[in-house]
Amino acid sequence: MRNTIFPLALLVIALSFLWLPAEAQAPQKMSFQAVVRNGSGYLVMNAPVGMRISILHDSMTGPALYVETQTPTTNANGLATMAIGEGTVISGVFANINWADGPYYLMTETDPSGGNNYSIAGVQQLMSVPYALYAASAGSVNNGYAHYIGELYGGGIIYYIYRENGQEHGLIASRADLAASSVWSNINSIIGTQARSSWDGLTNSNAIVSQLGHTTSAAKLCLDYSYTDATGTYDDWYLPAVEEMNLLTNCAFIIDKFLPNGNVGLNYWTSTEYVNNAYFSVINSASEVNKSQLYSVRAVRRF
Repeated sequence: MRNTIFPLALLVIALSFLWLPAEAQAPQKMSFQAVVRNGSGYLVMNAPVGMRISILHDSMTGPALYVETQTPTTNANGLATMAIGEGTVISGVFANINWADGPYYLMTETDPSGGNNYSIAGVQQLMSVPYALYAASAGSVNNGYAHYIGELYGGGIIYYIYRENGQEHGLIASRADLAASSVWSNINSIIGTQARSSWDGLTNSNAIVSQLGHTTSAAKLCLDYSYTDATGTYDDWYLPAVEEMNLLTNCAFIIDKFLPNGNVGLNYWTSTEYVNNAYFSVINSASEVNKSQLYSVRAVRRF
């Protein structure tokens, strides 16, 4: 029987480490989540799964700078959660990875039965590097960054910062929820690959509103949203993909602290479709539900 694994997110390090003094040492770990299913599409629930995790350099077939194994136990939603850097080391030193010298790729190999007979393999590029790890390898928490997590900027609040091709980028959340309860879409038909990115929420959102017969959706609320302040008008918002939303909910502490009237709630739609359902995100987790369910909506944009 063929088993499948759906990686959800490479999350930021624990919230207590998002703001570190320059002399502090960044924690040498990063969280990872994956939903494991069997060949019939059923979740592997409340069971140990064996995983081998490798950090590859330069390409999807590049050298493995670090390899470890772990045996996390899935929850009732089939979700396995672990901290990369805390497993049994096979080779390499996690703390010695120079995150400023990318690109890097994450390869996961999985044995759903909990052993080391890894029958599943997947590789995905680390499109962004956890901020504290990048800062540690580069020698300074600031390291020339013009912006910071928790900054009110670009019509919202910055909740993630990363570098890509040497340029500073970030994710910005709207200052408040756009809706307390909304359907994912009034259309329940399957969209397909155009709306299944785990990290590209804008492409997903555009695919959702392009459905024949579409009239209302969480994605439309975000695409139609506009915010104007003294610095300008910001109208390039979208419904975040599952990885983008997981990063946001894991930054709830900072958002709640600096936006007391725009706190992060519990259940949010993401723009990532899975088969005929869609993902909603909660703190540190994500699950698939029917598109007609009602969940909150928060818009994001990039800079």
